[in-house]
Amino acid sequence: QALRPGAVWRRGAMAEQSFRLLNLIKPCLCILPEVVAPEHRIPFKEKVCWTAISLFIFLVCCQIPVYGIVTSKTADPFYWMRVMLASNRGTLMELGISPIVTSGWIMQLLAGSRVIEVDQSLTEDRELFYAAQKLLGILITLGEAFAYVVSGMYGPPSTLGMGGCALIIFQLFFAGIMAILLDEVLQKGYGLGSGISLFIATNICETIVWKAFSPTTINTGKGTEFEGAIVAFFHVLISRTDKMMALWEAFYRQTAPNLGNLIATLVVFFVVIYFQGFQVDLSCKFHKIRGHRGIYPVRLFYTSNISIILQTALVSNLYFFSQLLYQRFKNNPLVNLLGQWKDVDFGGESIPMGGLAYYISPPLDFMNIVDDPFRSFCYTCFVLASCALCSKYWIEVSGSSPRDVAKMLRDRQIMFKGSQYRDTSLLSVLNLYIPIASVLGGMCIGVLTIVADFMGAIGSGTGILLAVTIVYQHMENVQREQDQGAMLL
Repeated sequence: QALRPGAVWRRGAMAEQSFRLLNLIKPCLCILPEVVAPEHRIPFKEKVCWTAISLFIFLVCCQIPVYGIVTSKTADPFYWMRVMLASNRGTLMELGISPIVTSGWIMQLLAGSRVIEVDQSLTEDRELFYAAQKLLGILITLGEAFAYVVSGMYGPPSTLGMGGCALIIFQLFFAGIMAILLDEVLQKGYGLGSGISLFIATNICETIVWKAFSPTTINTGKGTEFEGAIVAFFHVLISRTDKMMALWEAFYRQTAPNLGNLIATLVVFFVVIYFQGFQVDLSCKFHKIRGHRGIYPVRLFYTSNISIILQTALVSNLYFFSQLLYQRFKNNPLVNLLGQWKDVDFGGESIPMGGLAYYISPPLDFMNIVDDPFRSFCYTCFVLASCALCSKYWIEVSGSSPRDVAKMLRDRQIMFKGSQYRDTSLLSVLNLYIPIASVLGGMCIGVLTIVADFMGAIGSGTGILLAVTIVYQHMENVQREQDQGAMLL
């Protein structure tokens, strides 16, 4: 009891410091673009309309090319990040959701590590925190647009001229602001779920559908072929006299997506949905409402797809810097140790041929696994370890650790059946499940990613995992909205 005044004083001092930090954002509130929160509950059908409109605007921006750029036929240095960032090269959505994700992660890490103390129960504190995140996202958008132009991704700055460079930066900056506002429209309750997850899932699903039904033709040295796996299947069956060889080529061709890749994608899709239902239901009760029972579910995928997103972000940045260094310093032994790259003719990408980047990248097909089993072993160990560690440490900085959940349950006066109404009792029960679920769930995500990569699933194992988990979450949101609407009626 004697230490309590000191503890209260320290907490008050920390809160005062955090408020001073957050108050620095107040002068910027008047210039920040903002979506006004709805004054009443939005009906389900109206939410579907707003979600469809936001998605339509995003897809249109993904097809509008940036005006004033010089066409470049070099490999895309951000190829490995496009899936996670929902970006499209050379279009207004070149930056994708990169500024939103980056600003969100930075603010979440600062808040989770207690660098900035934020009380989410206070409306003013919460609004200032989200305003700071939006301001950081706008600054990152401007910085990334400037870096893209200066680095020569759209042509030499000397060729573009100062006016051309400024025009390209303005287009990317305006599109980035639009992406931030579209995400805010859905986050404020006008739509379903999150704009970030919706854009990621849409980008991945669009890739899968295009590679299955694309009518474009390519020349691979064996004649003209269709890019889409299903279109190519019917084409070879009709045009080839040897039907068995036609079937073999449709299922196993290496120059473009094949039916084997498409079947592997469907298998992984259904397996991930099956694992989504694995959870432990903890029976709980309210302290002041006798006879009222409920459950607190702890899912196997406790951190959802965060582990694979963090792992992909880490690897993608390593790939990006390794490619840039290798292009300029090919004879440097340290650069070669980090990664050696080769441009491929189809797909506009570079593939690692040696170094660290080679051993942490997935094999291209089954023959690569047989030819270099050590690489497959290194890749498997890296993905499992990194996903488990990312999942374990994410719950500590995101406010979903056992201690944070125990505090949340105690504030709501909820306790588990058979335990006493104390933090220690709640924490001891949660410690039995949450840490195990986070690590094991992260490893399961890693295993599914590895299996999808080894099977050659379209869109990469990471992309399939992101798409399935996001679509599953949106289905749950839709079901929840429908249930709430039925209760109101």
